[in-house]
Amino acid sequence: MPEPHNRESDRSIDSSPLHKSGLDRRLSKEHRLTHSSLFSETFSQGKKWVGRNMVMWRRSGEGTALRLGVVTSKKVHLRANQRNFARRRLREAYRNLRPYFSGDFDVLLIGRRAILSAEWPDIIREMLKLAQKAGLISEENLKQAEKEFDQTNVRTNVD
Repeated sequence: MPEPHNRESDRSIDSSPLHKSGLDRRLSKEHRLTHSSLFSETFSQGKKWVGRNMVMWRRSGEGTALRLGVVTSKKVHLRANQRNFARRRLREAYRNLRPYFSGDFDVLLIGRRAILSAEWPDIIREMLKLAQKAGLISEENLKQAEKEFDQTNVRTNVD
């Protein structure tokens, strides 16, 4: 039986929708932090920036490639479906902004309670602001990202 999200006919076909800007917005397994040791290493480096909806941690070192890790604790909400919703919002925001980021870093996002009720444009703006503070995005890319998301007023399926 094939794994979910894999096609039997052709494994090289990507079903991700192409964005009009032509930027790669996929967030496949190689773009994610999957080992707990990487999470621990990120926390031990102590590079964090705090926002209203999220906390952004930056990891530098061997094997970094703008990979993403997402954490939501029971402080966000006691119900698992709400924590999953918060994680989906963080992943989707990062997935849309990742093409504008640069540098040899991994990113760990921790959801805060406010993300459950935040408006989508506020989440995008906050992630851009934190990424700028963390040194993940250049001024030129920041302006491009702001322009794109202001023009399209992006709405996603996770809202």
